[in-house]
Amino acid sequence: MSDDAALRLNLRTQRLGQDEGGHNQWQTVTSAKTLRAAEVALLLCDVWDAHHCRGAVERLEEMLPRMNEVVGATRARGIHIIHAPSDTMDFYADAPARKRAQEMPPVEPPPDLEHDDPPSPVDTSQGACDTEDTGDQPWTRQHPGIEIDQGRDLITDVGREVYSYLQQNGIELLIIMGVHTNMCVLHRSFAIKQMVRWGVRVALVRDLTDTMYNPAMSPYVSHDEGTRLVVEYIEKFWCPTIPSEDLVRD
Repeated sequence: MSDDAALRLNLRTQRLGQDEGGHNQWQTVTSAKTLRAAEVALLLCDVWDAHHCRGAVERLEEMLPRMNEVVGATRARGIHIIHAPSDTMDFYADAPARKRAQEMPPVEPPPDLEHDDPPSPVDTSQGACDTEDTGDQPWTRQHPGIEIDQGRDLITDVGREVYSYLQQNGIELLIIMGVHTNMCVLHRSFAIKQMVRWGVRVALVRDLTDTMYNPAMSPYVSHDEGTRLVVEYIEKFWCPTIPSEDLVRD
């Protein structure tokens, strides 16, 4: 498909407003945005082959077929694909998609913009696994259930390499898909907070993410509700979200 193909996105945010009685309340706002496929990049954040938390593994396994479908559909539309499985670059040392990232001329990011950073709505101070937690680091690569096109894609876990790629390719929007919403998706050097502070426009795929959260901790809600709270936190304070359907439909 041509890089000129139109990508129509429904960007959802949360805005603080008032109801008819003058009471403050958060309101969901959706706005439509159309971009050329060549102006968009999709980054997969830490979609690892293993994890120390069994619950996290089970939830990722459920999402993987849809994630791979989205990757294939977006690549076919001409969207740039960036694979960012942190701490596994040794596995990809000889991969063309990794070398492509390393060989790019660097573009120096600007100084960080100031940005409010309210606390997370879920407590992870005493661990965030909802099942047994081995405490080690078992991941070695991106999950093999996600196809990598070595001739077109990029592999990196370095924020400055991602920024350089975006700038050199005229990317107007970086879409992030992966795990975990309240940890890596927000805090990695290539992820939401740092990219926003560098002035990059970002959006999160809200139905293909998962939160590290234990319902035994505050705010004492279900795991799914904890994820919903973190997604809404991102919509309120950091960036819009989109449904995966926006990326696969014609």
